[in-house]
Amino acid sequence: MIASPEILDEVAGLRLELERHNRLYHTLDNPEITDADYDALLARLVMLEDTYDLHSPTSPSSRVGAEPLPGFTQITHEIPMLSLDKVFDGDDLRAFEGRILKRVEIDGEITYSCEPKVDGVAVSLLYENGVLIRAATRGDGTVGEDITHNVRTIRSIPLKLSGRGFPSLLEVRGEIFLGKRGFAHLNEQARLDQSKVFVNPRNTAAGTLRQLDSRRAAKVPLQMYCYSVGLHEGGKLPDSLDGVFISLAEWGLPTNPQRQVVKSIDRCIAYCDELLSIRNALEYEIDGAVIKVDSFNLQSAIGTNARTPRWAMAYKFPAEEKSTRLIDVEFQVGRTGTITPVARLEPVFVGGVTVSNTTLHNMDEVARLGIRIGDEVVIRRAGDVIPKVVRGVPGSVNPNPRPIVAPSHCPVCGSSVEKEGDVLIRCNGGLVCGAQRKESIRHFASRNALDIDGLGERIIEQLVEAELVRDVADLFGLEASTLMNLERMGAKSAEKLVAAIADSRRTTLPKFLYALGIREVGEATALQLANHFGDLSVLQEATIESLIDVPDVGPIVAEHVVSFFANTANIALLARLQECGITWPKISVASGESRPLIGQTIVLTGTLEKLSRNEAKARLVALGAKVAGSVSKSTSIVYAGPGAGSKLAKATELGIEVDDETALLGLLQSLESSLKSID
Repeated sequence: MIASPEILDEVAGLRLELERHNRLYHTLDNPEITDADYDALLARLVMLEDTYDLHSPTSPSSRVGAEPLPGFTQITHEIPMLSLDKVFDGDDLRAFEGRILKRVEIDGEITYSCEPKVDGVAVSLLYENGVLIRAATRGDGTVGEDITHNVRTIRSIPLKLSGRGFPSLLEVRGEIFLGKRGFAHLNEQARLDQSKVFVNPRNTAAGTLRQLDSRRAAKVPLQMYCYSVGLHEGGKLPDSLDGVFISLAEWGLPTNPQRQVVKSIDRCIAYCDELLSIRNALEYEIDGAVIKVDSFNLQSAIGTNARTPRWAMAYKFPAEEKSTRLIDVEFQVGRTGTITPVARLEPVFVGGVTVSNTTLHNMDEVARLGIRIGDEVVIRRAGDVIPKVVRGVPGSVNPNPRPIVAPSHCPVCGSSVEKEGDVLIRCNGGLVCGAQRKESIRHFASRNALDIDGLGERIIEQLVEAELVRDVADLFGLEASTLMNLERMGAKSAEKLVAAIADSRRTTLPKFLYALGIREVGEATALQLANHFGDLSVLQEATIESLIDVPDVGPIVAEHVVSFFANTANIALLARLQECGITWPKISVASGESRPLIGQTIVLTGTLEKLSRNEAKARLVALGAKVAGSVSKSTSIVYAGPGAGSKLAKATELGIEVDDETALLGLLQSLESSLKSID
C-alpha cells in the first residue's frame, strides 16, 4: 500500500517525537509522558510502518531487536582505544601534574576535564552522515567485536544524530552501563520467574552486549555516557574536550551531568572528594573519577605511552565497605589439601558485586578478627580485589553467638587434619581425598614419580570429571576403549597411554614413596627412607623415633610419615596398588659401614658433563650424604661444573671447600669400589 503524504508526515513526526521522549527519559531523566503513552505512540508507528512498508534502520521501532546473528565479527579500531593509568590519592594526582609540567612548558594553570569513572563497558560508535553504522567493544584496544545489533536497542543512543555541524564521519567513545534501578528491576523479575539472578550491573551489561540475539538485549535497560571522540572526518571539532562534550550533547548524544571543567590539580582533588561523597546517591555504579587535560593541543604535546595517554589519569576511590551478617563458616579443602574457612554471609552489594561468601584465610585471621557466627561484620571490596571481612561491628546484637571451630577431620574425606606451619591446617588424605584428587593423580604420574608418559593435566581433568578415576589405583583399570571417548584422544593415543600405565607398574621403592605425595617427602627423602628401611611394610610400622634416625628426616617429616601410614584409607589404597601389580626391586638395607658419607651435606652446581644431576645425587645419597639445593654454613663441600653461579660465589664467601666433577667421580668410584671389596 502506497503511503499518502499525510501518512509520511505522521510517520516522520512520530519518529521525531519518540526520539525526543527517548532522550528526555534516558539521557536527561526528565520524562514528559507516561510509559503507557510512549508505548501507544510506538505502537502507532509500528502499525503505520508495517502497513505501508516504511521500515527504516534509524526508526525508534528498530530498537526491539532482530533475529540472532550466527557469531560476532571483529572490528579493528582505526585509532586505538587506550586504557588509563591509575592513581589513588591527592599526592598521586599532584605527581601526575608534575610529570606533565616536566614534559611541556605551560603559562598559568592547566585546565582539566573531570568526570565520573562509570563502571561499565567501553565502546566505540561510528556515525556516517549522522547515522549510526557501527558499534564495537574496546576489546584489546586495537581489535574489538561488532555489537551494532545490540547497541541499536539502547534508547539513550541516537540512531541518527540531531542538530547540525557534526563531521560526516564521527567516532564517539563512551561507557555503556546498567543503572541501579534497571539492575534491581531485572533481578526482581528474575526472582519472580525463578530464574538466575544477576551478579552485578557491570557483568550484566557486558553479557548483554555479547548477546547474539538482540531481542534479549532489548529487554535490558542499558545506558551510555560519552567520554571522548576518536576518528572524525569532514568537519571541524572544538579544540577542547569540554567543547566536544557540548557539541555531542547538541547532537543528541548522552554526556555525564556530573562532569566538570576545573583549573588546578587542587580543584581536581576537590572534585574527586565531592564525587566520592555523592557516590552512593548516583543512579549508576562508579569506581572513581577520570581526570583529563582539557585542551587537545596540550594533549598532543604531552603525548602517549604505548598503552596509556600521559594526559589522563583514573583516580580510583578507596575500597567500599558495607556491613552484613555472618550466617555460618564452612571449611573448604583445596587441591593440595589446605583447609580454608569460608564465611557465608547475608548477601550484600559492595564494590560493584553482590557478596554472599568470602574466604577468612585461616584460623589465625579468624582469631585476629574476633568474630563469631551470627555477628555483624564489615566487608570491604575495591576494584577487582576479592572481598574480605575486615572487622566485626562493635556493639552489634548477636542473639545466638557460636564460636568458629576448626575441624579435626577433613570435611571431604574424613581423614585427620594436621597443622602446617603456624597458621594453616591440611587434610592428610592426599591420595584418598576427593578434593585433592586431580593433584594427587598429577603428582603420582609425574616424571620423577611413576612417570606415566601421556597422562597430562587435560586428560586427568577429563578422567576425574567423568568419574572414570576416583583415585590413583583406578588408573590401572583403564582400557583403550574407554580412553577413546575423551576429547582429542584417538585410538593410537589411547593405546599408548594404556601401555605407559602398564609400564609404570615396574618402578623403584624411592619413586613409589615419592609418588604417594606424603607431605615433606621429596625425592631425596624418599630415597633415604627406602635405603634405610628397605621395604614398604617395614616403613609402615616405623615410629617417629626410628624415622628420626634416617638422614634428612627430622621430627616434622617423621610425624607426616607416621600420620600418612596411620590413615586406614591410605593403607587400603596401598594394598590395591600392589594388587594392581606395582612392583620394585628389593633393596638391601645398608649398614653404617656401607654409608661412609653419613653426616656430610653436599651441594651440586653448574653443569655436570659425565653424570646427570639425578644420577650423581642418587649415588651420593646411597652413600649416606645429604644433597642440598643451597649453600649454607652446614655445607661440607660444593662440586661445581661449568656455568656455576651464585652457589659457587656463596661457597667462596663462606670459605667452603669447592671441587670439580672429576673429583666427584673419583670420590664415588673410590667409595663404591671399597664397599664392593667389603661385600
